Amino acid sequence: MWKRCLVLFYPPLLFTLQPMSIPFFYKKDITHTDTTLVLDEDTSKHVVQVLRMQNGELIRLTDGAGTIFKCAIADNHRKKCVVTVIEKTNISLPTSQVCLAISPVKNNSRFEWFLEKATEIGVREIVPLICERTEKQHFKWDRMNSILISAMLQSQQAWLPVLQEPQKFAVSVSNNSIAQKIIAHCIAEDNKKTIAQLALKQKEASIILIGPEGDFSSTEIELALANQFIPVSLGETRLRTETAGIVAATLLVNRG
Repeated sequence: MWKRCLVLFYPPLLFTLQPMSIPFFYKKDITHTDTTLVLDEDTSKHVVQVLRMQNGELIRLTDGAGTIFKCAIADNHRKKCVVTVIEKTNISLPTSQVCLAISPVKNNSRFEWFLEKATEIGVREIVPLICERTEKQHFKWDRMNSILISAMLQSQQAWLPVLQEPQKFAVSVSNNSIAQKIIAHCIAEDNKKTIAQLALKQKEASIILIGPEGDFSSTEIELALANQFIPVSLGETRLRTETAGIVAATLLVNRG
């Protein structure tokens, strides 16, 4: 006995074959005269053991100072992979050079999140700012800088933000020669503007101060104003420190 069968026909699936992107890594202190490079052990293991790349395959390296090197693997040694430079590309610095001086927060994971996102946005320099109300903590520079490197590579950039050692507020404010100086604080002032309302020059570097939870003290605000910092508002709502940093970074990096 024949059984009725329902046969369903589906249209053929269309696949667009995208070329695999060339893996991107960081190697500091590459000189422009180098023609052969030896990768460090961690990068070598990733290239050879994780990605299983063979001799002749291509990778890209950046020195974090604006140059991308296209390289071919010459010796896929799992600890000391050797590559040959075949092409160099220089990437110009972003037009808006932004320095964020921001107080670290008690929750390290939140501050690390800020570092990652600020790098993706294109901040040029980050200064951990020690204020009167900054909660004491151990600042692990190497770990924080590794987060910047990962974010730079993930966002396909060639400029690694400069991460300074923690600075006391008074030192950072008093010894600052950047042309466009801004402080974001929460105290209401009649003359306080938003960043968008300031006549900031796009091609000049700028610095913005972001305070800790609880804001800057009145003494710190007075010192900043005495050193020609312009007070600004970041909006009507009260923002966490790391959120304020991201808002400020976005507005300053992308100012018209």
